[in-house]
Amino acid sequence: MIRVLLVDDHPLFREGLKYRLNLDADIEVVNEAENGKQALELLQNTEFDLVLMDINMPEMDGMYVLELIKEQELSCKVLMLSMHDNKEYILTAMRHGANGYVLKDVPGNELIAAIKKVASGKSYFSAEVTEILSQELAGEQRGIVTRREQLVLRLVSHGMNNKRIAQELNVSVRTVETHKRNIKQKLNIESTAGLIRYAIDYGLDR
Repeated sequence: MIRVLLVDDHPLFREGLKYRLNLDADIEVVNEAENGKQALELLQNTEFDLVLMDINMPEMDGMYVLELIKEQELSCKVLMLSMHDNKEYILTAMRHGANGYVLKDVPGNELIAAIKKVASGKSYFSAEVTEILSQELAGEQRGIVTRREQLVLRLVSHGMNNKRIAQELNVSVRTVETHKRNIKQKLNIESTAGLIRYAIDYGLDR
């Protein structure tokens, strides 16, 4: 049985969510809190497997509670449940150690699946959240590669060999080879085919 603490400042929302979750034989909403302060008090006196928590709440918000949970090394997992698909909210939650992030408009069966996955020690992010995280990761990884290397990647993805790339960039073949070697080391890619896949996946082929 997954023992859940439900934290949200809207009573009607909590009531409906509690009813839906308790219909599942593997989940029990053991207690509820309407703000972060109440949640922290409950966590210090009761053991829960998972905290299902909103972000924007009075008294103490969900981000601060999440930070304290991780600082105090409490054993419970934390799944953020929010209406916010804002990149800053999502990335802040991840940096503070959230085990998952689900938007409030997901179907009930998806939320239940998310709870079970997070409780088992894995992570779960709803589709929109995954897309935002993927875009952020792409931006970070793109930043690893210099502008010149990005240009080399684009030409590689267009099927050009080292000689053609050298002619295109007005450099020596040896310089092209050096660029490709550096890119492979930075991105931990071993083959030209891998470089092409990377360029396509992260939009560097355009």
